[in-house]
Amino acid sequence: MSVPGPLSQRYLNRQTQRESNARTYPRRIPIAISEAKGIYVKDADGNLYFDCLAGAGTLALGHNHPVVLEAMRGVLDENLPLHTLDLTTPVKDQFVEELFASLPPAFAQNARIQFCGPSGADAVEAAVKLVKTATGQRSLLSFHGAYHGMTHGALSLTGNLAPKEAIAGLMPDVHFLPYPYHYRCPFGFGGEVGHRIGSGYIEHLLDDPESGIIPPAGMILEIVQGEGGVIPAPDSWIRDIRRITRDRHIPLIVDEIQTGWGRTGKLYAFEHSGITPDVVLLSKAIGGSLPLSVVLYNQDLDKWQPGAHAGTFRGNQMAMAAGTATLRYILENQLADRAAAKGDRLMTHLRRIQSESRCMGEVRGRGLMVGVEIVNPEAPADRRGNHPAYPAMARQIQSECIRRGLIIEIGGRFGSVLRFLPPLIVTAEQIDSISEIFLAAVKAAEKQLLPVQQFSEVG
Repeated sequence: MSVPGPLSQRYLNRQTQRESNARTYPRRIPIAISEAKGIYVKDADGNLYFDCLAGAGTLALGHNHPVVLEAMRGVLDENLPLHTLDLTTPVKDQFVEELFASLPPAFAQNARIQFCGPSGADAVEAAVKLVKTATGQRSLLSFHGAYHGMTHGALSLTGNLAPKEAIAGLMPDVHFLPYPYHYRCPFGFGGEVGHRIGSGYIEHLLDDPESGIIPPAGMILEIVQGEGGVIPAPDSWIRDIRRITRDRHIPLIVDEIQTGWGRTGKLYAFEHSGITPDVVLLSKAIGGSLPLSVVLYNQDLDKWQPGAHAGTFRGNQMAMAAGTATLRYILENQLADRAAAKGDRLMTHLRRIQSESRCMGEVRGRGLMVGVEIVNPEAPADRRGNHPAYPAMARQIQSECIRRGLIIEIGGRFGSVLRFLPPLIVTAEQIDSISEIFLAAVKAAEKQLLPVQQFSEVG
């Protein structure tokens, strides 16, 4: 673990004394942030870091972007309301107009919007209620490796077992399906063969009168699993899933809470495959760094009654203003296309480092949503030649990165995937510097946990 400076340590000690044992990030990223601008944050001791966590993908334009600050100041300077429940305002109307204009026309022309409480998890909860109300069914389909939030219903749809173990009585009738994970294919094949087997299995299961699963109210999926280990689903598999759900009248909920607004190289991740979902969930980037979440859905599902879903803080006007400014900037500066190019640049660097290291099992991602799966080369490989996860090495690399001024996060199975989520405004030069830090961190970690002579020098 990186050793925090004295001032950061003081704040961390006070946090430990007062905050819940459920806190997470400070345990692995032991700093106290005092300033932030763009891709950089500075801790209380004056140390500067590249922030490749960026609010878990929330900060699409980085910290304190001028257009976001201008939008926030405009709300304050003009004495606009800050909180309006679900009453409409010019600010809200403008946000909805810009949001609908950004959607693919095939989806937007029949769409409705529900503003939710401040977190993405509340959008998940609302979507569950929406599809259950519309269909009259109760079962839901999710996927291995899924992450949809930590509220009661959202946790029920999440694949990670650890946070579920202490919680009894989670939402019933949730069924988990295989997600296409090339490196750790659940069927042992990977590639197109693996995902074709997976979609065929799902289709068979839904048509089997003795599958044990009653007709579902909906299916929820991520186009790129984030917390599950940065696993992009193949476009052809996504199209298969859309065909399967459409033919059986199962509403398809696409969770774009982390991928929405340019993260994957398209404004919306589902655009890569050309599908039209029934429901889309958005949060994180859409508030321009402030809390906001929405459910967008086909009007045919709009069967619930007034008050069926509410939330006191669904009228966050400053977030809507900041979100509108963020969306305009992303579109005007083609940041989705730039995210695709910058992501390719980052993955090229990482694959070069991979070729000279022993612990990097796979580099994968889409756009500026990139993951590196860390493995133990000393342990026996599986039948496909892939070594098992090495969470201790992942933690050591993360610590070495922080020590050198780079914040990255860990996720995936066994906590063995290092995740890069830089803001979309990251430059090519910054990508190069981030990669140099990561190289030094990998070298240092391997020297500590693997035989020194087995790491080859790069270049």
